[in-house]
Order: sequence, then structure tokens, then C-alpha cells
Amino acid sequence: MESLGYLQQVVDYLNEAGISSTIFTGVRPDPDVALITEGLKLYRESGADVLIAIGGGSAIDSAKGILYFAWKLGSAPGEEIQKPLFIAIPSTSGTGSEVTDFSVITSNGEKVVVIDEFIAPDVAILDSTCIQHVPQRVIADTGIDVLVHAIEAYVSTNANDFSDALAEKAIKLIFENLEILYKDPKNDEARDRVLNASCLAGMAFTNTGLGINHSLAHAFGATFHISHGRSNALLLNAVMEYNADLSGSSADSAAERYAKLAGVLQLPTRTKREGTVNFMLAVKQLKKALGVEDHIRALGIDQAQFANGLEHMAETAMLDRCTPTNPRQPSKDDLMQILKKCF
Repeated sequence: MESLGYLQQVVDYLNEAGISSTIFTGVRPDPDVALITEGLKLYRESGADVLIAIGGGSAIDSAKGILYFAWKLGSAPGEEIQKPLFIAIPSTSGTGSEVTDFSVITSNGEKVVVIDEFIAPDVAILDSTCIQHVPQRVIADTGIDVLVHAIEAYVSTNANDFSDALAEKAIKLIFENLEILYKDPKNDEARDRVLNASCLAGMAFTNTGLGINHSLAHAFGATFHISHGRSNALLLNAVMEYNADLSGSSADSAAERYAKLAGVLQLPTRTKREGTVNFMLAVKQLKKALGVEDHIRALGIDQAQFANGLEHMAETAMLDRCTPTNPRQPSKDDLMQILKKCF
């Protein structure tokens, strides 16, 4: 954001309005507690009334982390600090973090999900010019992350009419525009649509929670340092197959929901099983068009390494805050089997 000039644009707008600002540019991918501590020190020194996050998921998550710890560490029992006006400007179409009360912070090598209404941004500014320089692989990874957000919100145990409407629209926009954007990042309309889809999916899942696709992606991504979107993409079809119980009766609610999504995409859906299979096939074809690998091993991860980390990843995913709203409650062994299938 700094090298592309977008940071300076924000500062210039503030200067024109007579508003002074302090800049923190120490954000790194997968923000950890040390990074949050650095930012928190600067935030406290600034005495800021407004907090602006501009960048991808890591930048917005960092701002949320700074805000969260300022609140927890800065207020005495029974007191509440005055929350600054929090503005988020996303530079990727993926996390939906600009409209959620979720933040993912790394602590001792593990990704920890923080969920609290206090850290939700007050204002989200969607400007697709901020994402026009995103590399193709990031377009694919973040775009699939949007799709997973919407799908998991749709089958969540907390899904409702409002979240369904947001999720359905996000999924439709992704299938209609993501491949176009991947092949032509300069396509303004596709870029706008994918950014809108990201925001819609964020609004959906912040109201419903997510599921084991994210729980496993957090654990797998942290273990092997694979991007969050790519981790989600590699796990998606196996998770849907598990949730829909395709090896069993396909009679559960998740299969019914996946079949409805097939209908949204105008795919054959005479039965729940047919709809689910067709929706999963459409997802697989989209991932292939975006250059997503078929299996985890294609990333060059050693089988012995993977086997050594398997149980720990499953245990971590069981404790993840995204797991309780999954439509089918897994055992640790279930999660290990899903990971093995993806390898």
C-alpha cells in the first residue's frame, strides 16, 4: 500500500481535512502477538481518535488485534475505553475482514481466532482500484476464500434468511466473475464484483460463524506456512463431502443446502445427492481454472512431515472457534481422515 501510493493518498485526504495522523507500517503476513505489541505501543502514544486499516486481511486483522488489546489492557474492571472510529479499506478481495468481528492472530505458532463485536469496523470503504495490482495467485487464493466464507455461512448451524441471501449472492458473483478476473486482472467490472462478493460473504459469516474448512485451514496453514486461501481451497471438496455424508445416506441438512446452491448456479438438482455432487464438481472445475493444486502433496510437502503433524493439526482444529457452527460435528479422527484425503 505504501509503495503503490495508496497510503499517501489516505494521508493526503486527512491532511486536507486538517487531521494529523501517525502511520504504522510494520504489518507482516499472519500477524503475531509481537507485531500487535509493536502497533499497540504506537497507537497508545498517538492518542488517536480514529483507526484506519488499509491493506489485505493481515493489515485489517492487525488493526483489530491492536484495538482488542488496547481495550482489554487499557480498561479497569467495570470500565470501558472509548472505541475509536474504525475504518477499514481492503486491498484484496478475500477476507471480508472489513465487515466482520473476526481476527486471526498467531500466538506461539498457532493461529488463534478472536471474535468480538468490539473489533468490528464502523466503516468499510470498497475501492477496487486498491486491488488492481494483486498477483494472479493472490486473486485465486483470496477469491476461493470468499467462496468458502459464503459456503460455510450457508451451511452453518446459525444460518438464517438474511445470511442466506448474502451468501447466495456472493457465491453467484464468484462463479460469474472470479475466473474472468483471474485471466484479466485489469477487468474493472469483474474486479468490482469480486470485491463486492468478498464483502457480502463477510457480512454473511460474521452473523453465522464458519466451519471446519476454516478450522482445518488455520491449523494446516500455520503448520506448513501455506496461505489461508490456498489452504481453504485444498480442503474444500473433502470438507463438503464429509459434511454432506456422501459415503452414507446424503440425508443430512448440509446435503440439502449444497443442493440449493447447485440450484442457485442453475445446475441439475433433481435430488439432494445429485445437487450436492454437481455443486462440488462446479467448485472443483473453478479451482482447476484458477490453477489450484489437486492435492496437498503437490505443494512439495513431505509425506513424513505431514504425517508427523497430522494429529496436532486435528487437535488444534477441534479447539478452533469455527468448529462449533459446522453442520456436522466431527471427531478428531474425522478431521484426521479429511486431512489425509486431501494429501
